[in-house]
Amino acid sequence: MTLILTYGIMFLLSYLIGAFPSGFVIGKLFFKKDIRDYGSGNTGATNSFRVLGKPAGFVVTFLDIFKGYIVVFFPLWFNVEVSGIIVGIFAILGHVYPIFLKFRGGKAVATSAGVILAFNPIFLLILLAIFFVILYLTKYVSLSSIIAAICCVIGSIILWNYALIIVSFIVAAVLIFRHRSNIVRIFKGTEPKIKWM
Repeated sequence: MTLILTYGIMFLLSYLIGAFPSGFVIGKLFFKKDIRDYGSGNTGATNSFRVLGKPAGFVVTFLDIFKGYIVVFFPLWFNVEVSGIIVGIFAILGHVYPIFLKFRGGKAVATSAGVILAFNPIFLLILLAIFFVILYLTKYVSLSSIIAAICCVIGSIILWNYALIIVSFIVAAVLIFRHRSNIVRIFKGTEPKIKWM
């Protein structure tokens, strides 16, 4: 197997794992619902909590985090020299644009957290602390996610890890783009707040 083919298979596999639509599958199997027809229409963890309830929401969150976490170790298993978080970006893109659901997926938060967890758990804990503080103060999941993503970019620059800087900028750009309608609703005062905090 040539090196280029090895990289291709690794990146493709990462994308396909990320593209596994956890929220959609859980909704269909256990609730007979297409989660895309409810709430925000996304298949990610936040909409799963809103539409399917807390237990299902936690399961979807775990699965989405795991998707990002597991692919970071692919370079070790494939025995290639590339940062695991670079591989992780393909899982994140798979989660946001899953081929299995006509490229209509989640908003990258949980899967991105999984990638960072595998890379640097302490860094993730700091970002989670920021996320939950903002969430507690505002009750907006979307705003908390956006601020945490921006802090991830700042933190990656402070750590000065080139791979992390690249990934954090991509993730922040994708996440903010995917939350553009939420941003509009926040300014209008129509963005739904969570009710379980």
